[in-house]
Amino acid sequence: MDFDLIIVGGGPAGLTAGIYAARGGLKTLILESGITGGQITQTADIENYPGYPSGDGFSLTDIFRKQAENFGCEIKNEEVTKIEKGKITTTEQAYNCQGIILAMGAKAAKLNVPGEEKFTGRGVSYCATCDGMFYKGKVVAVVGGGDAAVEEALFLTKFATKVYIIHRRNQLRATKIIGERAKKNEKIEFVWDSIVEKIDGDDKVSTINLKNVKTGKKSDLNTDGVFIYAGTQPQTALIKDFITLDERGFIVTDKDQKTNVPLIYAAGDICQKSLRQVVTAAADGAIAAFNLEKDLSEQNL
Repeated sequence: MDFDLIIVGGGPAGLTAGIYAARGGLKTLILESGITGGQITQTADIENYPGYPSGDGFSLTDIFRKQAENFGCEIKNEEVTKIEKGKITTTEQAYNCQGIILAMGAKAAKLNVPGEEKFTGRGVSYCATCDGMFYKGKVVAVVGGGDAAVEEALFLTKFATKVYIIHRRNQLRATKIIGERAKKNEKIEFVWDSIVEKIDGDDKVSTINLKNVKTGKKSDLNTDGVFIYAGTQPQTALIKDFITLDERGFIVTDKDQKTNVPLIYAAGDICQKSLRQVVTAAADGAIAAFNLEKDLSEQNL
């Protein structure tokens, strides 16, 4: 099947790109292996997206999806297995295209400590929105100090009796307003200057082994669950051999979201950038689609 544009990834960046491209007259296909909307669908509360003062991530991206489809953008839930210039292959079939926008996003990074893999799904989680309800009346720990970690810790206070925030530094990286909310919440206790060395238990998590990075002192923290927010890993495995990446594996683009390969653009969390939010992903998608459409027009493709 032939398309003017194929967008790999159906999160806010991909969906916005789909809106702009389809509205601009391009025959556009979005390929998404998971839930259309991406990781943001797992977020319970969004309050900083303009025009959407409160609500959950799924509802917001569902609006994106409907708007893209209303302009004629086609969306398919298929897993992409190979990306080449002018061709995308999935587990179902192969598609030809003139241009590509890479919007595969990023996934939660792991701590890579003993017990993490063993207890995943049995006390170790990377999504408080998904699993928080299982910890009603229990004690949990959140590892990380950024916006995602603190926001999810606040969400967990709806269920847990106690929420520890474990951070390797002595101050949060989260924005001030979110950090202040956490500090004022009586259910939240901070464990500063500490890292997780091991996650332990029998059939499920019961203990975290901690180490203070300043004193070297080791201690145990009893907890029923561990929610890990140790950053993100870009989903660049399929394009790492021909698309320029930075030292952390994120795609390097110019101001127009162009990659080093002609007619291949990138948008959203997969890109090298200082802020990863719905609003910046949407902006990337719009910029990428606009400039790709211009490229195709100039080349009479």
